[in-house]
Amino acid sequence: MTDDDMQPDGGATKEEIFGTGESVERARTPPAERLKRMYDIYVRTPFLVGWSDWRTRIGGLGILFYILMGTVGVLIVPEYQINEGPAFLGPFEDSSIITGTDYIGRSIGKQVVHGTPSMLKMALAGVVFAVGLGVVVGLIAGYKGGVVDRALMTMADVFIVLPGLPLIIVIVSIFPVRDPFLVGAILAIPRWSGLARQLRSQVLTLREEDYVEAARAMGLGTPTIITQEIMPKLAPFILISASGAATGVIVAAVALYFLGILPFSNDNWGVMMNFARQRGNAVANPGHAGHWLFLPLLALSGMTFALTLFSQGLDRVFNPQLRARHSKTITDDETGGEP
Repeated sequence: MTDDDMQPDGGATKEEIFGTGESVERARTPPAERLKRMYDIYVRTPFLVGWSDWRTRIGGLGILFYILMGTVGVLIVPEYQINEGPAFLGPFEDSSIITGTDYIGRSIGKQVVHGTPSMLKMALAGVVFAVGLGVVVGLIAGYKGGVVDRALMTMADVFIVLPGLPLIIVIVSIFPVRDPFLVGAILAIPRWSGLARQLRSQVLTLREEDYVEAARAMGLGTPTIITQEIMPKLAPFILISASGAATGVIVAAVALYFLGILPFSNDNWGVMMNFARQRGNAVANPGHAGHWLFLPLLALSGMTFALTLFSQGLDRVFNPQLRARHSKTITDDETGGEP
């Protein structure tokens, strides 16, 4: 280090703390090149890595299918009507209503399509609530430590020991909720605390890393260090947890609607299964109305299967060596120089 690199008090410059002039070089890069690099790093490369794994490919296409069914599908498929066909018409018995009908002659296939938006809303609300709260509490507790850590983890431990299902039943009994977003948020209440605990344990290790110490030495604030230095390292785990939270909320919602615990509002797969059990006697007599119970169950199984496959393949998307192999701008030095 030359005299020009030293500060008047003998300390190193900010660039020297990090050991490279990368920030200066980035500032000199033309905006078009920066946009091209950001596109390659955050869009093109993750897509190519994910598409190379059959789990991510099939899971992603499955998730896209359900999103399109809940958005475009409800615009294309007409609303179901009473007496579209004979009551309890079986599947493939009538070419105009391939999926069959329920006890008042409504098409079951149309009900599945128009019940999808509610399921997507519940899954989205559950992910935002469970993952959002878990990430905020876990990262802050792990990084700050001390009294903040003890207070936040005590709150998380309280929710961990609370029985999830009885708590949900009590809440919906006192406050009958019918909005899918509120239902999803309530079903996610027991799920955020476990994620917060897991993230906190990982942040306890990451906060001692050299790059975090260097960021603190530069005087960067806590929000900046957490969001720019620590959170990217935990992105794979957070995304996998989001997929698990969505799966858990969807399954719990269908189960509670099927049992009649959640109040009915708009149609969804759980409400369909409840009607099939109560009014079609589909459980005791599957030959009579089993298709009414089977089709929403098949839709539920397909969505959870797609989410599970997609989450399993995310590990490859965040693998630095695979990203460098598919990228045009990421170098071996940026992945640690590993083969």
